[in-house]
Amino acid sequence: MLLLGIDVGTSSIKVSVVDAEKGTAIASAQFPDTEAPILSLHTGWAEQDPESWWQYTVQGIQRLNASGKFSPENIGAIGIAYQMHGLVAVDKNKKVLRPSIIWCDSRAVAIGDKAFEDIGEEYALSHFLNSPGNFTASKLAWVKKNEPEIFGSIYKIMLPGDYIAMQLTGEITTSPSALSEGIFWDFSNDGVASRVMEYYGFSNDIIPAIQPVFSSHGVVNKQTAALTGLPEGIPVAYKAGDQPNNALSLNVLQPGEVAATAGTSGVIYAVSDQLTFDRASRVNSFAHVNHSAAGKSIGVLLCINGTGIMNRWIRDTAGAGLSYGEINNKASGVPLGSEGLTILPFGNGAERMLGNKMPGALIQNLQFNTHTPSHLFRAVQEGIACSFRYGLDILRENNLQPAVIRAGKANMFLSELFTELFVNFTGAPVELYQNDGSAGAAVGAGIGAGIYTSAKEAFRSYQPVGYAEPKKDRAEFEDIYGNWKNLLNQTLQ
Repeated sequence: MLLLGIDVGTSSIKVSVVDAEKGTAIASAQFPDTEAPILSLHTGWAEQDPESWWQYTVQGIQRLNASGKFSPENIGAIGIAYQMHGLVAVDKNKKVLRPSIIWCDSRAVAIGDKAFEDIGEEYALSHFLNSPGNFTASKLAWVKKNEPEIFGSIYKIMLPGDYIAMQLTGEITTSPSALSEGIFWDFSNDGVASRVMEYYGFSNDIIPAIQPVFSSHGVVNKQTAALTGLPEGIPVAYKAGDQPNNALSLNVLQPGEVAATAGTSGVIYAVSDQLTFDRASRVNSFAHVNHSAAGKSIGVLLCINGTGIMNRWIRDTAGAGLSYGEINNKASGVPLGSEGLTILPFGNGAERMLGNKMPGALIQNLQFNTHTPSHLFRAVQEGIACSFRYGLDILRENNLQPAVIRAGKANMFLSELFTELFVNFTGAPVELYQNDGSAGAAVGAGIGAGIYTSAKEAFRSYQPVGYAEPKKDRAEFEDIYGNWKNLLNQTLQ
């Protein structure tokens, strides 16, 4: 039996076919070959066209099928992972009404902050586990206020993965996990957050049918089969945001287990069996993929918008033509501390862990006669690792104490230098796995379709491919982090 996973990323769509018995990917493809554009009409805005996601998905599946490594007839289920928090709105004909306001868009911060105050902080935290903040519900409120004609035409709202599932099946569904990441879910009442809906003036009719994450969200229809070469009738049996899905793909499902990723954004994701929340909303709590009314499973997410995107920016700006491997090698030749060069990586929208402030990226103490592009490459990686330390300390304040962090050997964790910096600045060891968002979504589909009897069976042969632990003497790292944190505090004043 084969499983198909689709990962709707910010940069591209990746698709993989996994052999359910062996638990390994036998073919993968992505589209487009260059990074997908983000539209930014104003400072702090970030939008993408959902229809382009669908075209990329179709082309990715066609490319996957053309590999000749499998027969599409043997695919038993489809799973979808997706960039979180994006708003997709469609009319009664299931046509997209406007570009998606995606995760790193900051336009709704003030709207969410006012809602937090008006609804009441205690009520919001105890019921939603979050401030409405800059999440999907607040983005929809922005549309209602600024684009009333579009708002009046909305039939259903969705997250990016819901939209791709709709295109595959013609059905529109969502889940408690998806609704919770948009601040549309009330954990105390185990249902749609009526107080948010009433406050913003939203009708419950715009919420799709609610299904468990692991369940049938429709089957591939005739039109999609003709477009993609997939057989009709394959169930879409799993949908989850990229970070809950990353945790699933790392077999992070039990209380106390922790996952990390360092792609365009950086995330630490810890699982708790308590309705955990941070009073300052610097970290956010959502329903994990295995959450239910009978068994609470909360994913506590620390997100840093400016991580891999800054690593890409410095490569494109100071290392044009160089690969990531080449800039890692150059950075490794620079001593720890980058000879006094310090970088804050916060240049990709409002940072939740900084109270939704937008300090921008900052390069301090650049010396023309000392520093080279290699120093910049290293200082960026040190700055990103320090930002993870800052975020992990917030999780520790909230009684989440990871003994080990699981991460995929991908994106910035492909860099031995970055991995070394991460463990030594955070003080937490890291287990590295060969994981992938699309392959993880495929495994999720196997669980949702009952091809696996349990998650334990799905991950029965899962083993780490690497391990890194902090040095016993980390004093120099602590000094560098102290200077970095002082610079951040000065910048935030």
